[in-house]
Amino acid sequence: MITRILALAAAVVVLGTAPVGAFDGEKALHEAAKKEKELTWYTAHYNSETAAALCQGFEKKYPGVKCNYVRTTAQVAYQRLAQDHKAGIAQASVISSTDQGHYTKMKQDGWLLPYKPKNLSELVEAFKPFNDPDDQFVATAAGLVLITYNTSVVAPSEAPKKWTDLADPKWKNKVSIGHPGFSGYVGTWVVQMKKLYGWDYFKKLEQNKPRIGRSINDTVTMLNAKESLVAAGPSATTLESKAKGNPLAVVYPEDGAVLMVSASGIVKNAPAPNAAKLFMEYLLSREGNEVVVSQYQDPVNKHVKPMAGGKSIAEVKTIRPSLAEIEKGIPEVKELFRETFGI
Repeated sequence: MITRILALAAAVVVLGTAPVGAFDGEKALHEAAKKEKELTWYTAHYNSETAAALCQGFEKKYPGVKCNYVRTTAQVAYQRLAQDHKAGIAQASVISSTDQGHYTKMKQDGWLLPYKPKNLSELVEAFKPFNDPDDQFVATAAGLVLITYNTSVVAPSEAPKKWTDLADPKWKNKVSIGHPGFSGYVGTWVVQMKKLYGWDYFKKLEQNKPRIGRSINDTVTMLNAKESLVAAGPSATTLESKAKGNPLAVVYPEDGAVLMVSASGIVKNAPAPNAAKLFMEYLLSREGNEVVVSQYQDPVNKHVKPMAGGKSIAEVKTIRPSLAEIEKGIPEVKELFRETFGI
């Protein structure tokens, strides 16, 4: 069972004690990357602040290689890459989607360059089954979807305790969610809810007239603005906002927190393939994951400890659709969602 993902609740980073060492061939790869000068990263992982911090950390560790990031929702990142391919444009060198089905499609379409990172041994063991056996994509990010709420208007005793509580009429006009047509996190969550409770769950939820954002991170903004009082939201961004002093809290649902493990891959026509390989190494490295933790996100490097005060996944009931269920389910639920919610 996964033991290293934590929901983060404090602002003190506790780092691992193992020494940080160079991987085999790092110097030569850095020199090759410097000749390419820069790379562009299409990413749906994390929020914009964390993406920026990772690029800054990468540039500091590897001087002479500039990191440009384009942070969007998963569907937009994939569509952007598809448009690049159609137009014969080679812009992105690395893509990080949160929709697992994108990787199956990109692999089938020959869009990805096989690369087995030297830092793969640093990855949490429980995440390795999510890697491609042909080395075309590797798990580089993880997180949870939880019930979230604004503590200035909802007491802990009144907060929803399980996913079905969000459909209770007491939360009419007070719920926010993301859209599976844009967010891979939301797509996976919707597939899991349909698996647990059938589509009637969303028909009932629609009667509460939820506010619907594109990204799952939009639920954090809506809670802070009191546009909604409860939500299906991300663990990391919600707890990051809480740590900044906003009145937010999370509930680990009795029926299970939805586990997200997201991959990254190198684009086959990458204009900077060596910089892309170096960046993949960085995403798995201890330094890169220390940056991730400092941004209230969950580490995937087994030597990097979550923040003090975090709750171990071992203490949390987690649920997640299978890869086959995600690949088949997300396209289906996107259509059902539009029919039910009219958006």
